[in-house]
Amino acid sequence: MYKAEEKRYDGRMPYRRCGRSGLMLPAVSLGLWQNFGAQKELSAVEEMIHTAFDLGIVHFDLANNYGAPYNGSAEENFGRVMAASMRPYRDEMCISTKAGYGMWPGPYGTKNGSRKYLISSLDQSLARMGLEYVDIFYHHVPDPETPVEETALALDQIVRSGKALYVGVSNYRSAQMREILPIFRELHTPFVVNQPSYSMLNRWIEEDGLYGMAAEEGFGFAVFSPLQQGLLTDKYLHGIPADSRYGKNERMQGQITPGRVAQLQALHGIAENRGQTLSQLALAWCLRDARVATVLAGASRAEHVRENALAAQNTAFSAEEISAIEEILG
Repeated sequence: MYKAEEKRYDGRMPYRRCGRSGLMLPAVSLGLWQNFGAQKELSAVEEMIHTAFDLGIVHFDLANNYGAPYNGSAEENFGRVMAASMRPYRDEMCISTKAGYGMWPGPYGTKNGSRKYLISSLDQSLARMGLEYVDIFYHHVPDPETPVEETALALDQIVRSGKALYVGVSNYRSAQMREILPIFRELHTPFVVNQPSYSMLNRWIEEDGLYGMAAEEGFGFAVFSPLQQGLLTDKYLHGIPADSRYGKNERMQGQITPGRVAQLQALHGIAENRGQTLSQLALAWCLRDARVATVLAGASRAEHVRENALAAQNTAFSAEEISAIEEILG
């Protein structure tokens, strides 16, 4: 029977306030996008979740469409782990899920932001996970076919019904945020977080103005793909291993040019000087600013969870390090 590590809150994992809300998130969270669905042995899923919690990683991020070979299987496996061993710790956990991408046949299950889709999808998610509520519920991707007022009102209703404590959005750009934020303010909806992609190699939130907006409007970021789907790890320092994610995907292989490999090697040199791996440097770089409340780091085995957690212990950068990283990134 699983018993959580008694020293899980000993200070190794810092907790950050999410924007101007009262919600605290671990600097490193566990993202269940890849490697947590039905294709993965349940024992391996359980080990990664237990390892994370023992390290003070209390935030677990899911979505209705996470999991392979079928949508929802990550939530199903998470629900099995909750029922078997994590139920006593529910109040110590921050669990999030999302809805927005296509999920089931027919007009109500396609890419969507309607009240019908969002509420139905959350009910399905709660059933898969065996939960009465989630801590954060996100609209996963903007839907230009649904009025933004309808999406905002649905999220507000979900909180008022007790099925979520906070709401967030994902993949929303600054222009879309300017549409929905006034509605949340008028309704007093507890909107606290935007979940965009962000990494050393993907800095669109800075160029878009979304990064600056967070400080002005008081929301936090929970960033996904901070390791650029594994590219910002030691795995690709000398090319493309055949058994890697990029090695198995011809479309992704085009991202690993000789120039990119040289960049990764130069960043690895900075990481070594800081006593970090390249992946730890990449996560720490995302966390260099308090606007990023947490990085959502995936894993395929427990060792990855341990390595990622260590990044939170060194997130301060000197001006010289920042300058060197900027020069490498061009």
